[in-house]
Amino acid sequence: MSTVDLELLKRAVQANCDIADARHAREMTMCNYLLAMRELYRWEGGLPLRQPLKQAELSEWIARRETLWNELEDAEFRTLPIGGGCDPFDNAAINDALAPLGLVYAGGLGRWGKPHFFLGDLARQENRHGLTVLVSDREHARDLFAPPAALREGMVFLRLDAMRRWLWEKTEVWGVRQADGALKAALDGYGFADDADAALERMAARESETLILHEVGEGMAEPLLGPAWREMLGGLSQRRAELLARAVRDHLADCLSTLPALIERGVEPSIHFYFANLEGLRRSLFPRLTAAYTTWRKTGDEADLRLAYLDGQTHWREAARRMLAAWQGGPDVAESVFSGWVDEHGPLML
Repeated sequence: MSTVDLELLKRAVQANCDIADARHAREMTMCNYLLAMRELYRWEGGLPLRQPLKQAELSEWIARRETLWNELEDAEFRTLPIGGGCDPFDNAAINDALAPLGLVYAGGLGRWGKPHFFLGDLARQENRHGLTVLVSDREHARDLFAPPAALREGMVFLRLDAMRRWLWEKTEVWGVRQADGALKAALDGYGFADDADAALERMAARESETLILHEVGEGMAEPLLGPAWREMLGGLSQRRAELLARAVRDHLADCLSTLPALIERGVEPSIHFYFANLEGLRRSLFPRLTAAYTTWRKTGDEADLRLAYLDGQTHWREAARRMLAAWQGGPDVAESVFSGWVDEHGPLML
């Protein structure tokens, strides 16, 4: 391909990020929206994570950003200036062109059908279970919500910058009350009380592996679920139904990859951190796993954890098939059934 003009590319990717935010950013709850805006403000201004923000300046920036979004709501996504022009969702072609330049790019649909884009420096590339893992560090363009990891068309994208920011937010929220539990155990394991900054760097390095393991698990789950599962996920119109489908798939991925690897390696802070992030619907669907974690914390015996993920490999595959069969029998009725299962988990729970 021809030479890439990096500045033009940055502007094009950021424009697409802004268009995606214009369409979807204000769908978030007010609390999550303000937290995300604060984090984006830090990133855009290159501000250190620990630097206190001036509320007046932040408020003015938010007002300007919302004005920009109002102007972009009906805009179309831009073709990226690579070669003769690249579709912003053609990850393979774009990364083929950018890898020799030490860059990595991703564009795709996330939760609720929201498009996500980013452009960053390529830190490393490796292969895992037939998947190409692309790890980025500094980011040149991004949207409001920055998922630290994603699987797209056989490629795993791990974003170290987004990972650090996500970890910082979690520790900042925890620091208000410093509650006991899985997150405190993980932070203690990383020496957070002695040197928070160094601990966060160690966490970002090690827990990025946990996120990669999860995305590898999703890659392992794909052939088990088949293309009809992805079609169903893209066709769900109710958020509760999509949350349930994603939770079931996440559990299957973790039982296939994340949990076996973490337990086999015996890295206790990573096991604690996994359970610190087992929240909401994912937690209530899998009480056997949380009970096994409690036993492990008390006794150090990992047998129940192993049995939970081994049984989970079969259970969550069957749960996904049950959902898919309901969907294929009639999408509208299925979404109502899924919504009911969110409240009363019934046959889906393990």
